[in-house]
Amino acid sequence: MNQHVKPPANLLSQFAAIVGEKYAITDPAMQEPYLREMRDLYHGNTPMVLRPGSVAEVSAILKLANDTKTAIVPQGGNTGLVGGQISHNGEIILSLNRMDKIREVDATSNSIIAEAGVSLGRVRQAAADVDRLYPLLLPSEGTCTVGGNLSTNAGGTTAVSWGVARQQVLGLEVVLADGRVLNNLNKLKKDNTGYDLKNLFVGAEGTLGVITAASLRMIARPRSVETAFAGVASPEAALELLGIANEKSGGNITSFELMVRLGIDAVLKYDSGSRDPLADRHEWYVLVELSSQARSGLRDAMEEILSEGVERGLVADAAIAESMDQAKAFWRIREMFGEVQRQVGGSIKHDISVPVAHVPAFIREANAAVIKLIPGSRPLPFGHLGDGNIHYNIAQPVDADKAAFLERWHDVNHVVFEVVLKYGGSISAEHGIGIMKRDLLPTIKDPVAMELMRTLKRTLDPNGILNPGKVL
Repeated sequence: MNQHVKPPANLLSQFAAIVGEKYAITDPAMQEPYLREMRDLYHGNTPMVLRPGSVAEVSAILKLANDTKTAIVPQGGNTGLVGGQISHNGEIILSLNRMDKIREVDATSNSIIAEAGVSLGRVRQAAADVDRLYPLLLPSEGTCTVGGNLSTNAGGTTAVSWGVARQQVLGLEVVLADGRVLNNLNKLKKDNTGYDLKNLFVGAEGTLGVITAASLRMIARPRSVETAFAGVASPEAALELLGIANEKSGGNITSFELMVRLGIDAVLKYDSGSRDPLADRHEWYVLVELSSQARSGLRDAMEEILSEGVERGLVADAAIAESMDQAKAFWRIREMFGEVQRQVGGSIKHDISVPVAHVPAFIREANAAVIKLIPGSRPLPFGHLGDGNIHYNIAQPVDADKAAFLERWHDVNHVVFEVVLKYGGSISAEHGIGIMKRDLLPTIKDPVAMELMRTLKRTLDPNGILNPGKVL
């Protein structure tokens, strides 16, 4: 890793002059929201938080940083889960949250141009205002931002139908490490003019350049939506139900989420706003959502899916939402899954993916391996069965010492990732690498791929100023 200059006072003054004193934060109390991430696993330190308001200011900051070999950590909404947005070693934080303009909404071209600091919720609302849909959906939509979503290639609950963040990008505006601006904000579905440069920066976690704006695709807004909550016997039953849904829905599955009962119990215990959707308890549940451009027929499709599931012995009971409020209540249970797990004690978390066909086998084998390693530990797998992405979390044994349990994080990683790799999976499905999984990456990534990544880093950021120590 390159050695970076610890910014002296006169250099910090030069950085502050670019954005103005008001937007150069040095007060420790005011810096705190930029230094602590949402799970409180990492707490950083910085001499200054810079909040530029324009591409020109970002360009000037990076040019000065590159010339002086000053390390910079780009930050969006600070909702990342692997420590990639935190300044661990006294780097300057470059917060993009003032760059929050929606520059253009083009309903005819089905595109929207938004700056990096625009929240996901605002992009979705801007699309809705012209009767379109921006298809990326995350529980943190009110705080996560366009720049952060793209830098981490965020996934979410609708990836089974519409893909992850990468699939929503038509073009990017990116400031490179030396301050040059890559202007590639086109709105074209077809542009066969050489290398697809935008995909270098999507998922790079701010290590190759700073995304300042994006041209994003919109799609036609669904005219009908049906949501159901079903109790099933096992992940195998859920997978078979997914096959029925694929066949009967005509490609209209928007979400297909898997949840274990232990997690449902935690939600019902710690979230006063949630209610059990079904009369009886079941070992596993799926939340199914269908959406369509047709105004009718979707309800029949959902009923047909569930009826066949019952006939095959896959579905023990199910409820179809009769209103928007009931659909929201179903979704609240799923969205609170991660939130309430901090209430059940220490939790070791994984964001993995395996081919959809192997999800049940992965869960079965990972559960056995984890319980053998730490008797009494409680696996809490949940997530996006439709695209093979499971949030495989393990709660501490009842009445165990939380600190002692969390000290086994790397041991648990080893046995879980061994099963992931057995099935050709990924140790990071949608959260990224950051610092949490940085040291694991070379052990599972193709060596040629790792060398190509390092070559790209050296080429685009020769002084190593952009988010040093993350990913690589």
